[in-house]
Amino acid sequence: MVYKMLVMNIDGTLEQDNGKIHKHTREAVDFALQKGIHITIATSRNFPAAKRVAKMLKLDSYLATHQGAFIAKELNKPIYVHRINEQITSELVTLLESFSCQIRLVHEKFLLGNKVKVPNNMLAKVVFQSASRFIYQERYVDSLSERLLDDPVSPPKMEVVFFAKKDLEDAKKAIEEMYEEVHCIESDGLKMEIVAAGASKLNGIKYICNHYGIKQHEVVAVGAGMDDIPLVSWAGLGVAMGNAPIALQDSADWITRTNNENGLAYMVREHFRKQYRIEFLKKNNMLK
Repeated sequence: MVYKMLVMNIDGTLEQDNGKIHKHTREAVDFALQKGIHITIATSRNFPAAKRVAKMLKLDSYLATHQGAFIAKELNKPIYVHRINEQITSELVTLLESFSCQIRLVHEKFLLGNKVKVPNNMLAKVVFQSASRFIYQERYVDSLSERLLDDPVSPPKMEVVFFAKKDLEDAKKAIEEMYEEVHCIESDGLKMEIVAAGASKLNGIKYICNHYGIKQHEVVAVGAGMDDIPLVSWAGLGVAMGNAPIALQDSADWITRTNNENGLAYMVREHFRKQYRIEFLKKNNMLK
């Protein structure tokens, strides 16, 4: 099998638990690039954060960010954007403010959130990566719903961190019963993400594949989170990191080592070392 595209998550996949990308991982990505493989990122992170990682890895591909709701190479030139409309955003914020949680409207150019008193055991859950603060504006206000009355926002994604599991479950149930326009994605622990209905990492990668003329069986997808299950299950070769939850590992074709053991680098070397360069295969009429 000849693979033409490699799709990677950032959290728990490209990055180790310390938030860094190991030298072996960078070298493996470069190895695949030299083979002529299209390499892209599918992430829940905002576009500026994903673009920063892409630049570090010397990737020049469209990136599926904001859970696939924002696809672009450059911030001001997206090829696909699927937003939560302003009215629905405002209504969701009003609903969520009745729960103990932090709400973030994750726009591609800024983040707007509510100020809350965070329990000490939750501080790590609501702090953004310090590396992002220089490239991405974050603003927090006392009343998010009041702010939206004067300055409506239509974000590609909303993030909500709850302080109790019951609140997350109740909020998700209420949103799913009231709004068919959005989709709720439970991620790690007490965090929930909300995107417009139809937005997903999988649909984002399908869009990119169509753009490049790449077929499903030609895609390798590597993930580490529950939100990676649809993409990993769909790909021609679905790979779960060794640190991924059991549900994702069960849906994968292959399980590699953990992110702290350079599992992505190991997988890339194993699966692409015997594959000829794409240009060579085309030149010798071995590939269309």
